[in-house]
Amino acid sequence: MPSGMPTAGWFADPAGTGRMRWWDGTAWSDRYADADGLPPFTPPPDPTGSPGAPRRRPRRWLWPAGVGALIVGLLVVVGLVGSPDDDEVDTAAVTASTTAASGGSPSTPSGPSVSDRASTTEPMSTTRMLGREATAALRRLDELDVKGRAPKTGYSRSEFGSGWSDDVDVDGGHNGCDTRNDMLKDLDEVTVKSGTRGCVVLSGTLHDPYTGRDIAFVRGEGTSSAVQIDHVVALSDAWQKGAQRLTVDERRNLANDPVNLQPTDGPTNSRKGDGDAATWLPPNRSYRCTYVARQIEVKAKYRLWVTAAEKLAMQRVLATCGATTTDSTVSRKPTTTDRTTTVPKDSETTTATPRRYWKPRRTR
Repeated sequence: MPSGMPTAGWFADPAGTGRMRWWDGTAWSDRYADADGLPPFTPPPDPTGSPGAPRRRPRRWLWPAGVGALIVGLLVVVGLVGSPDDDEVDTAAVTASTTAASGGSPSTPSGPSVSDRASTTEPMSTTRMLGREATAALRRLDELDVKGRAPKTGYSRSEFGSGWSDDVDVDGGHNGCDTRNDMLKDLDEVTVKSGTRGCVVLSGTLHDPYTGRDIAFVRGEGTSSAVQIDHVVALSDAWQKGAQRLTVDERRNLANDPVNLQPTDGPTNSRKGDGDAATWLPPNRSYRCTYVARQIEVKAKYRLWVTAAEKLAMQRVLATCGATTTDSTVSRKPTTTDRTTTVPKDSETTTATPRRYWKPRRTR
């Protein structure tokens, strides 16, 4: 090694790139700090000890300085890799901020919420909700009536028409295919049965937003149930919160409206049952804001109400996505206490038809 040349180490690139370049002790290599996995950084304005630069300190400091730079860079990389997932939310902080905004004391929504204890290691959906979208959903939530549940008396699935009826005035209605197959056609890699006008789906892949997993669908007696079609607002829940007042046609639309339908994992759908936001949320935390916003949209479209506990749960979820609490949300009080509500008979209701509009069915 020529006399006076430094030992191997990281030095400012003499080509003026602003990066650190590896000096192997005899010549410049093609290795740069950022290319080797270390974060790019700007070297000191006048690094001493660089090859060819005036030496201003003893050579014994060059090797420790190079090692120190490597250690610092590695610590930065480890810190970045080990940072917590931004899907994880400080529940206590969110609850405290929401409670402070609403002027009440912390409370826990009634009923079980197994999904709240879902493992944080589950795959996460890439679906994100922007703060302005969450705020818009929060404002729309404030426009919904807050009442207690009506009696479940008289509820049956047939009150919402025959299963997956095509005789509806919503997106996909009167197209010759039943609603379930319409929803399954939104899966990826779909194959359909010949001779069915493209209606009967034989197989496909579901990117399930509720769980964050990919689920294979294969039509068959023992396999079809792996993918089920969830009513985002469960029909039983809707019945107890205003659907009794809807006309038969409106209830049939509600049961087959793509805005209220989501293909999902069969066992997950079974665990949800007829739960509302106060008792069940998707295991995939990154989809919860979108899920709650869809429930609000359905309830607004079909003039349904929410309970006080349900509204509080929705506010908490939307707060995790940056929703800004409005003054009206803070000041508005429930229209009734959380007790059983008497609902007028069908003969006393209006017959207004909900507005029709298109909404993408699949949310990733």
